[in-house]
Amino acid sequence: MSYKAIFTREWVRSFLVALVLLGLAVVFQFYASIYSARVSSNFVNDILLDNLPVVNLNFVIIEGALAAIAGSIVLLLVKPKYIVFALKAAAIFIATRAVFVAATHVGIYPGQINPSTGFFDRIYTGLGLEAGFFFSGHVGLTFLMALIFWDERLWRYLYIALALVFGVSVLLAHIHYTIDVLAAPYMTYAIFKISEYFFKEDYKVIT
Repeated sequence: MSYKAIFTREWVRSFLVALVLLGLAVVFQFYASIYSARVSSNFVNDILLDNLPVVNLNFVIIEGALAAIAGSIVLLLVKPKYIVFALKAAAIFIATRAVFVAATHVGIYPGQINPSTGFFDRIYTGLGLEAGFFFSGHVGLTFLMALIFWDERLWRYLYIALALVFGVSVLLAHIHYTIDVLAAPYMTYAIFKISEYFFKEDYKVIT
């Protein structure tokens, strides 16, 4: 579907609403991460992290995440019929995760690989992508994109593969607990269905 076919007054209105929702969600996440960092308690033991060596996979976790975001933006621009629903679903995802981040005060697991001070690291931390534990944003957002592009086999499999790569990477780098990674697909699927329910007209455009 081309821009000419979808560029109506209703689409523009819905797109602006999506941008507002996404902006509010990002602000909510920002303050939730600040609150969580201030009140976080001790770390807890984890059956996988207790037995896995710490591996520095920041290139995958930071540069890979930023590349995935940039690539997703390009993909949405190429396939504009997905833009509005994807933005609204992402807003629900970010806001929902912010609630869980604010409610979960588990401390950082010992040996966690933190971002350095490089250019991409500063972008990563500036966007607040390292904030919070439950549930994994790396796994969740890529799986959300897989659900959005489910009917397009190439993109579905690519995003599922990215979710798996990110899941393994954040565990080996000890920046997420096992439950953060395992719960992410289930939480994301629920968020997708909630988005489908509340944004029926936008969802119809992509089906």
